[in-house]
Amino acid sequence: MATEATPAGLALLVVDVQTAFLPAMSQGERCLRRCELAVKAARLLGLPIFFTEQVPHKLGPTHPDLLQSAGETAQVFAKTSFSAWAVEDLVQACEAQGVEHLLICGLEGPVCVYQTALQAQQALGGVTILADAVTERRPEDTAVCWATLRSAGVQVLPTETVFYALVGGAQHPQFKTFTDLIKRG
Repeated sequence: MATEATPAGLALLVVDVQTAFLPAMSQGERCLRRCELAVKAARLLGLPIFFTEQVPHKLGPTHPDLLQSAGETAQVFAKTSFSAWAVEDLVQACEAQGVEHLLICGLEGPVCVYQTALQAQQALGGVTILADAVTERRPEDTAVCWATLRSAGVQVLPTETVFYALVGGAQHPQFKTFTDLIKRG
């Protein structure tokens, strides 16, 4: 549940951070840890947390560290499309939670994250990519995609920048816990 100090209408979407994909990514372990920080921060602030898994019956589930960090309220959606926003159950879950702005992390940046962000921006009008919590096979592709997403109105910012903005200052009821989380993450 969002606190008085946490804006309503936000949710975190973790795209396809499946164990099978991480070794092929340019910075898979770093991405996993930044996604874990985003999940822990979202949970601390009471934001809904959604996960997608690309063809999980063949490629396996979301990395267990992320699911453990999210707790029991996280929702997981299987997909075969590259865009998570093409998953009707996810769209309906966002509508049910009153999501107006989606924070997105995961992989792969130039494919699934890009397509998801573009479609969610068109539908919601509010998307932020957690840039340091996204990775890819070819890093040079991501800069081009970020530029295109920015021109479509998507924000591209570091994880800590986004969550510090949500906390806002030392008066937030979760400030101390949040800063401890950042120090560990």
